Amino acid sequence: MATYKKRGYKPKTKEEVIVETEEQSTTAEVFNTLDETASRTEDFVAKNQKYIFIIIGVAAALVLGYLGYSEFVSKPAQEKAMNDMFPAQKHFNDAVAGIAPDSLYTLSLNGSGGKFGMLDIIKEHKGTPAGNLANYYAGLAYLNLKDYKNAVKYLDAFSIDDQVHAAKSRGLIGDAYMQLEQVDQALKYYKQAAEMRANDYTAPVYLKKAGIAALELGKASEALGYFNKIKENYPDAAEASTVDVFIGKAQAMSN
Repeated sequence: MATYKKRGYKPKTKEEVIVETEEQSTTAEVFNTLDETASRTEDFVAKNQKYIFIIIGVAAALVLGYLGYSEFVSKPAQEKAMNDMFPAQKHFNDAVAGIAPDSLYTLSLNGSGGKFGMLDIIKEHKGTPAGNLANYYAGLAYLNLKDYKNAVKYLDAFSIDDQVHAAKSRGLIGDAYMQLEQVDQALKYYKQAAEMRANDYTAPVYLKKAGIAALELGKASEALGYFNKIKENYPDAAEASTVDVFIGKAQAMSN
């Protein structure tokens, strides 16, 4: 245990002299070690100064490059893309509202009066959020125009982290495949949509569609599983009010 010695204290006994000598020696060794370490560090820095500055410079350039790209390239590109998409988006919204829908869906895809359509946005602004969103609009427009192959193409190109909208886009691809009478593919996408997010908004809708597709494929036991999941997990959903009818059909087909 360390002991406190008053300032100016001088060792009296032989043992104290030995202890003090050892302590001084240990302290000297510690400082010598620190000096040697500092000296080696200085030598390393001196010898490798050029490379250290290069590494620091590269790191700084990467950070500044990212910030510069985000501020001066990515952000302006997205703003321009959204401005270019506005007329096409308006045509789409008017079509949804029922104002000459077929012609307006076509205009939303191809543009008019020198303004971009969704297909132009996808091509000219590839890699931007607006270009990605244009895939979704294009897919919906083609779905409403009954061009189901192109609906699948553009909806499949759309990606989003939000699971609700991701589920909707998967489900819409399922709808397009049902219209193309490719029921096995429709079932695949309905299952993806149903499993993507367990909520009362999308899951029961696509579970029901998956069940109907499974019935059409003669997969009664699989269909029964989807219908029972609606009944058990989503009793308050609109789909639950009619699910007993479908459960009866699936049970009848199973017998």
